[in-house]
This record gives sequence, structure tokens and C-alpha cells, in this order.
Amino acid sequence: MTLNTLDLHTHSTASDGIHSPTELVTLAHEAGLKTIGLVDHDTTGGLEEALAAGERLGVAVVPGIEINTDLPNKQGEAHMLGYYIEYDRPEFQQCIAVLREARALRGERMVAKLREQGLDVTWERVREIAGGAVGRPHVARALLEKGYADSISDAFDKWIGPGRPAYIPRYKLSAEDAVRLVKSARGVPVLAHPANIPELKETLLPSLVMVGLQGLECYYGEYDTVTVARLLQLANTYGLIPTGGSDYHGPNMHPTPLGARYVPDDSLERLRRTGEFNRKLPAPAFTLPAPTQE
Repeated sequence: MTLNTLDLHTHSTASDGIHSPTELVTLAHEAGLKTIGLVDHDTTGGLEEALAAGERLGVAVVPGIEINTDLPNKQGEAHMLGYYIEYDRPEFQQCIAVLREARALRGERMVAKLREQGLDVTWERVREIAGGAVGRPHVARALLEKGYADSISDAFDKWIGPGRPAYIPRYKLSAEDAVRLVKSARGVPVLAHPANIPELKETLLPSLVMVGLQGLECYYGEYDTVTVARLLQLANTYGLIPTGGSDYHGPNMHPTPLGARYVPDDSLERLRRTGEFNRKLPAPAFTLPAPTQE
């Protein structure tokens, strides 16, 4: 088995992960990883802590983010990763603050719907569980804690997934605008876990490449060899960097353990070189469109 030293898709308690940034880096060190990408949802709040822990433990932390977006015509979601972002840029921080506020409002409205149905779940407890940016997994954990679900996935299936009693649609941001947002921080935009996205080859990838997409997550989680090969072919066709990782949030959150998804070293090297190139360019101006909701 080929030794893996990379995991470019991890999450901490700054968004919806189980482990603090320091704990996450410590676990990566114990797993023999040399580099991780921290890509919390709509926040960079865990990066400073993770970078400091990585410096102490000899684990390189690639500063990143993950932005949830919606596809047109109700085709589902597409998630955009941004790597080597200049995360302290004020304009960038203002944009992702709007996204976090939208996520928090959604969570609060979900809790209100749960309470209307007699469930003893409070917004205060959900915020305590989150400890940072709020997402649906934090509402799910509150449901699990009170015995209204048997697992995180069961909470989604019973209560907060699409079509369930407490589901609230997300505020909408296009995948193209997510690419532009990452580029405004001179980062490297990468389309996350793309295997099941409708019309990926026919419509979405050409559109995203036109606005600056630079990578495609090919080595993801439990993707089998056939899926990886198909995605690598797409990445080659469009000149995109093939990246990957476990999408680790914590134990029992995703099927792939931290560092268990092999990612070749060349992916990191290409990502790093592209990040250096982007940082030599002027940062494109970007204004976040006012979020709308169905």
C-alpha cells in the first residue's frame, strides 16, 4: 500500500467538525500526515490555531475554505473549495460573514420548526454545540443528544433533510460566484466531490472554467477506482489540478478516516505552484450578490 502523507479536505469545530483545529492537527500528526488542508464551511476562524499547531508539530496546514452553492433548476448543490487563500483580506471576510449569517438564520428557523412540533431543542444549545459557524450537523447533534434521532444521518432523514418536517432551504449562491469569491482572495478554486453533480461535463465544468476554476477533487472519500479515473480524465480535459482528501469531520461523521484517502504528492505540488502564481496577480474585485431564498 502506498504511503499517504496528504489530506486536503478536513474540517474543525470552526464550522461543523468534531475536533478543534489543534486536535485535528494533532490527529493528523499521529496519523503520519505531513500536510492537511483545513477547509471549514464559510469560515477561516480555525486557521490561525491550526497553523500554529502545525508549526509546533511539523504538519503543514494549507489555509482554505469550503463554500456551499446551489446549481440552477433545482439540480442540487455544488461545493467550492478554496486553497492558499489570503484569508485576512477585509473584503473577503465581509463576504463570508454574510454567508455565515445566512447559515445561522437557517439553523435558527429549523430549530423554531422543530419546537413547533413539540421537540425540546433550543437554539442556545445548538449554538453551544457549534462553538462557531452553525450548520445543519449542529442541529442534528442537538436532536441526537435529546434522543430524537439515533445518529446524525438519522436526524437528517427524519427531521432536517430535504422534504423533512423541519427543513429550511439554504440561501442561494451560484458556483460561479463561489469561484469568483475564492479568486478575490487570490486562492485556488477547486470543485469538491463532483462525481454525482448533474451535467458536470456538459454544462457545469465549462461554465466554471470560464470564470477561473483551477482544480477538481478527484481523490475523494470512498470514490472507487472507476470514478477516480473518470474524474481524472475530466481534470485533464479541462486542465484542472486533481486534488483530494477524506472530507474528515470527526469519527462517525463520514466513512473515510482522516488521511485514509490516498492523494498523490504531485497534487499538492501543483496546487502550491498555482497558489504562488495567483498571489502574484492583482486580486479581482468581487461583490457578493444579495442572498435569495426559495
